Amino acid sequence: MVILSLVLLLLSVQWSWALEDPLLPFSEHLDPEHKVQLKWGFDEIKGTILFELTVSTSGWVGFGFSPKGGMTGADIVIGGVGAKGSYFTDHHAQGNSMPVVDKQQNYKLLSLTESDGKTVIKFQRSISSCDENDLPITDLPMKLIYAYGQTDDITYHSAQRGTKELNLLKYMPRVNPPNSNFFDITMVNFTVPAKQTYYHCKIMKAPTFDHKRHIYRIEPVITNFDLVHHLLLYRCPPSVTKPFEAECYTGVDGECMETVAVWGVGGGAFEFPEVAGLPIGGNVSDFFYRLEVHYNNPNKTAGRVDNSGLRFYYTSELRQHDAAVLMTGLALAPWYAIPPKAKSFLTYGMCDTAYIPKVLETPHDLQVFSVMLHTHLAGRKVRVGHFRGGKQIDLLAVDENYDFEYQEVTNLGKTKTVKLGDKLLVECTYNTEIRNKLTWGGLSTSDEMCLAFLFYYPALSLSACVSFPDVTSLQSAMGATDAGTWLNMMSTKTWNDTSINQYQQTLNRIDQYVWVMNSNNNGSYNKGTFPDLKVIPSAPCMSGSATKSLALPSLLLCLAVQGASF
Repeated sequence: MVILSLVLLLLSVQWSWALEDPLLPFSEHLDPEHKVQLKWGFDEIKGTILFELTVSTSGWVGFGFSPKGGMTGADIVIGGVGAKGSYFTDHHAQGNSMPVVDKQQNYKLLSLTESDGKTVIKFQRSISSCDENDLPITDLPMKLIYAYGQTDDITYHSAQRGTKELNLLKYMPRVNPPNSNFFDITMVNFTVPAKQTYYHCKIMKAPTFDHKRHIYRIEPVITNFDLVHHLLLYRCPPSVTKPFEAECYTGVDGECMETVAVWGVGGGAFEFPEVAGLPIGGNVSDFFYRLEVHYNNPNKTAGRVDNSGLRFYYTSELRQHDAAVLMTGLALAPWYAIPPKAKSFLTYGMCDTAYIPKVLETPHDLQVFSVMLHTHLAGRKVRVGHFRGGKQIDLLAVDENYDFEYQEVTNLGKTKTVKLGDKLLVECTYNTEIRNKLTWGGLSTSDEMCLAFLFYYPALSLSACVSFPDVTSLQSAMGATDAGTWLNMMSTKTWNDTSINQYQQTLNRIDQYVWVMNSNNNGSYNKGTFPDLKVIPSAPCMSGSATKSLALPSLLLCLAVQGASF
């Protein structure tokens, strides 16, 4: 009997896992009684947002967006399944009176079902406002309103209504799973050198557990916000067996390159989706970890003591998948130069997943749910193109207004599948108009980077998937016979729009070294060329016909008489 119960429990867990929809990764109950559940996902590239509203009723359902939480100015949809079929219409409210049916129906009904005392409505709309009666969905908290009745012979909703404020486009869940706790990995009384840029690394063991745990939330622990620019935590390969602390990349710390966590200036806490967590303990309990802190000390102040790092919340209640982080983009290596006087200079780094099987025995597709994009001071835009079969199928992530002072891990809005064989092209746009000298790729804040950290599941034993120009081909294409000649040519060149454009085209035309590195620092090195990255246009405004039954006029009449407010 015990075995049968365990089997049934396992089947129920597997069934609940199977119901996860990658297009609807976010979920919140809008009411205290958990009778109204909203799931949603979005595609900022295409400009669309998808909703699924489940309400414990066999009657009518109303849902919308309100400027202040009431009826006045609200953008509302009303739907249900009546005796003569389903109804679903787009409305706007002018006050505590009858909502007006929009002339332009900008919500697209995808499905509407009623069973077992629940009504489920799945619909889509544009993120932006499509007419004067729609409210745009912004990246700020919005007031969501709802109401429902128990029958389709609609009467006043009484207490079956409410308001909840959510940030739909920058949603970050906050869960409190059972058997949870936290630990910190930080610097300890480290005196920051009086240098403009300094990277400090500390190799240590994380707490050990007999059985695997899942980290579900990561928070920054920052003691000097004016000094700490970013934090990275890497897992070390088995070859690293001792603690170590020194300036980064001066010793054994350079072997630890598998990214586990990342935080940038301006960012906050990050929580993983309910289907995945970072593994710790069990078969990964013997690994060492490297904490890297980038200190930006422009005034070269001496004597500042720092204890910054990261806090990890974990639970013994394991999730469906192990999550991981993959570094993609332009490899950090010498000889990459960005010219001065450039209004918009583009650099590229490519991850070709076709080479992952060369470093892993059992590779699989990646389900990417979040990303952190990273450049330094000259960065203005970052885009990540997604290619399959030689054609661009999507933009995996985009930041058209990159801000060096505001870097955070952001949710993609929906889980995106990167299949083995796909290519990811990271494009960074730089502005160096005020600079008179070359900007080099490097660690310093005044140097540059072009990276995209991808958060995905199920985890693979990978540390990096990056590219770098073939320096020999670059020198040859520019007419240089050796590195010294090329450096002199770059330093003495008159940089203007024409020479900048020629150099950019040369960089993109030549062969690139493309490599994939696994957790043990075993790599596959190959040559390739960049595909062309294009802008994907936003989808047009949603349009859907108003679907009505005889219940709808009753609803409108009721609202008019009762002066009802959501």
